[in-house]
Amino acid sequence: MITREKVTEVVKRHLVDTIEELEGQEIDTSRSMKDLGANSLDIVEVVSCSMRELRVKVPRSELNKLENMDALIDLLLKVAEEKQAAAS
Repeated sequence: MITREKVTEVVKRHLVDTIEELEGQEIDTSRSMKDLGANSLDIVEVVSCSMRELRVKVPRSELNKLENMDALIDLLLKVAEEKQAAAS
């Protein structure tokens, strides 16, 4: 069973791995990754690594609509839950 906490932890971990300056800081998921210092390549890296770890695929068109990390987390969770439901 996938939880929002699990998805949040995965996204935050990949963000800190990509942007070392965030190490040890509290990450506010209501902010965008850009606000936290990520450039577009960093964002692609974080999203790709998160999708790979969670074993989900989200269309790029959906990703372009996201305004902050909470929206990304919600989208990844929704796709993961749909995938889980389809598998059972």
